[in-house]
Amino acid sequence: MSKFALLCPGQGGQDRHMFAFANSNLSVAALLDQFDSSQYFGMPLTALLASPTRMFENQFAQALIVAATLANWLTLREDLPPADMIAGYSVGEVSAHAISGELDVAQAVQLASVRANAMQACIEPHAAHAMLSVSGLPLALLQEICFSHHVHIAIVTGETNAIVAGLRDDILLAEEALQKMFFAPLHLSLLPVHIASHTPFMAHALPLLKQALDEVPFQAMTAPVLAGANAMKNANSAESKQSLLAQMTQTIRWHECMDALDEAGIDVVLELGPGSALSRMLQSRHPHIACRSVADFRSSSAVAEWVNRQMLSE
Repeated sequence: MSKFALLCPGQGGQDRHMFAFANSNLSVAALLDQFDSSQYFGMPLTALLASPTRMFENQFAQALIVAATLANWLTLREDLPPADMIAGYSVGEVSAHAISGELDVAQAVQLASVRANAMQACIEPHAAHAMLSVSGLPLALLQEICFSHHVHIAIVTGETNAIVAGLRDDILLAEEALQKMFFAPLHLSLLPVHIASHTPFMAHALPLLKQALDEVPFQAMTAPVLAGANAMKNANSAESKQSLLAQMTQTIRWHECMDALDEAGIDVVLELGPGSALSRMLQSRHPHIACRSVADFRSSSAVAEWVNRQMLSE
């Protein structure tokens, strides 16, 4: 019997049309009208989406991504098979725990907002953070560069692909050092995320996030969620909360999460969007898994038709 999984993205796929897919569903559109109040984002949603700069600012981006992901899921969930597994990349892990049934949409968006503000508070004045994507370099060599430049590997997406994070000045020096290594093909790219996520720089955010997690009554999960920090399945609310705390300061091992989907026998995967970065990565690493993103389709009926056709063909 075919197995189905859902992927929930992190920051990076924001754009002013990120809620367009969900707006096609009348009941979800009514929810989005509620999102247009300032209680969720500190300003009307329509105003935030009209500002290309603000939608990438950490304190707004995290809640935006979770809201858009869950809006897409609500639009589709009646027409999709039950998920056998859910995985979330970075703040997408918050979305995953909502899809698992542990949180409702409002709780997840609020938790993402608390998470973002707690992380933002870790940035000291005149000490900007940055994240750098590195592809084409073995992890052992990258780790040496990180150690010598006081930066950290934040996310691993493959044996030669990772994202490093730290103070911006240190990241720029590390980038210069990497450029001199003459590895081919070596590709470096500064990301539009200005916070050293998933590193020890986020240690001071842990008490605030723990307090917020302790105040949220998690419900029983309907499907297991992979923990980003170790790719293990969370089986209960205590493990879920611990996973959300761990990924704040520990490396996200996304390559292992993708392997865990394969090892669990997952046949069909849908990335809920916005964006399609996760589905492209999974398709490259495990091409035998049928994988697409909501962003690839023009309508919810087309998404459901593709998923259900793949489930029958596997």
